Amino acid sequence: RMEGFGYYTLPMGTEYRGSLWDGMFHGQGELRRPTGGAYRALWDRGLPTQGKYTFTDGLEFEVEKWLYCDGYDRRFYTEISSGFKPPGIAQLTNLDPPKIIPKGCYDCGDGFYNPKTRIVVDYKRKFLRNADDDEHEWILRTCRKAWDLTAEEEPKP
Repeated sequence: RMEGFGYYTLPMGTEYRGSLWDGMFHGQGELRRPTGGAYRALWDRGLPTQGKYTFTDGLEFEVEKWLYCDGYDRRFYTEISSGFKPPGIAQLTNLDPPKIIPKGCYDCGDGFYNPKTRIVVDYKRKFLRNADDDEHEWILRTCRKAWDLTAEEEPKP
């Protein structure tokens, strides 16, 4: 069994870096998602006892004092930390500028979704998952699509 400090990659690409004991996460360790973001925790026989999740953009999740996107303040984290863009220039996603969506696809937050194949790929076009009926309907209803127009106007010559 795995013991000591090491790296372990799960089938979907998530990687654990930290202490192992008797084949389990035990002690200080971090789970890193392939699309970014990490959960750093103190583990006890495979279970986290205390930890914190940090999103790709540096935002740290806090259960008690979660003030981000709470219904009253709908700003993206980059707008909170870096300020607003000038009037007339829309910020459509937390990532600015947003990823360019392939033709016929949707940006579902962790990658692109093709409704014809029902496959979600990450932003580097690596397979993530097949969408079930509920996720398919949610993406079609709520996500940004390749043919959406932005509020930005074309620059005048």
